Amino acid sequence: MDEPIPVTREVDHGTAKLMPDVDRARAWLLTMDGAPQSYVDLDDPTHLEFEYARRIAHVLDTVAEPGSPLTLLHLGGGALTLPRYAAATRPGSRQRVVEADRGLIELVSEHLPLPDGSGIEVFAGDARAVLEEAPAGSADMIIGDVFGGSRVPAHLTSLEYARSVERVLRPDGHYVANLADGAPFGFLRAQVATFAAVFEHLCLIAEAPMLRGRRFGNAVLVAAHREPPLADLARRTASDVFPARVEHGAALERFARGAVPVRDADAVASPEPPGGAFTVG
Repeated sequence: MDEPIPVTREVDHGTAKLMPDVDRARAWLLTMDGAPQSYVDLDDPTHLEFEYARRIAHVLDTVAEPGSPLTLLHLGGGALTLPRYAAATRPGSRQRVVEADRGLIELVSEHLPLPDGSGIEVFAGDARAVLEEAPAGSADMIIGDVFGGSRVPAHLTSLEYARSVERVLRPDGHYVANLADGAPFGFLRAQVATFAAVFEHLCLIAEAPMLRGRRFGNAVLVAAHREPPLADLARRTASDVFPARVEHGAALERFARGAVPVRDADAVASPEPPGGAFTVG
């Protein structure tokens, strides 16, 4: 059998590259302009290489009865790592994936095709526009994983955006977002304040060194009208290869103290990562 070879292609928003994993037969890393974006194992969609993806998966695993199907809206697609995971762990789920880069959709469809009957629908569009057009109360979970380059776009960070998320979620639904920041956490603190203005319950999942300001990194924000399964999330994240903490309640309030909700008029993208923070090769 021929060895898989890297694939490089200019897509709508940059240079995409698919690189095979030498340790796993049908696993691939997708990068955009050198920044890792997705990792997919076609033989084992439950294998999640990136820590932030595992943390989102922990939420997905614990918010409903194991194996029961959910209706999911993914804002940001990449190589469809989390939709594949949900299809494998919650068969029968209905999933819509919005990806702004049409060329990237075509690349992934060509080289990393979805299995038949996956229940995953992928289409090109702007995440905010699609969210605002979605029917009210139509999703059990909305997963926000949109990066323009290495930054979360400003129009997906505002109070108006958070209210659109709330409108589309079912009353017991959850919003889960992959965010990135570093000390002094102006962006992340503002995101906590923004979603706390709309949802009663929030938690933040991240590694302790990142939260102590020692490095730039990813944090997963969870927002809902009912309390997330905090104890279960804490156990699962603490047992990861790179353990994380689940900040909530008074600790999260202290973290965000002084921050105010961000409106469309003054929203900004997440900060540019320091050189080398999210690059490979």
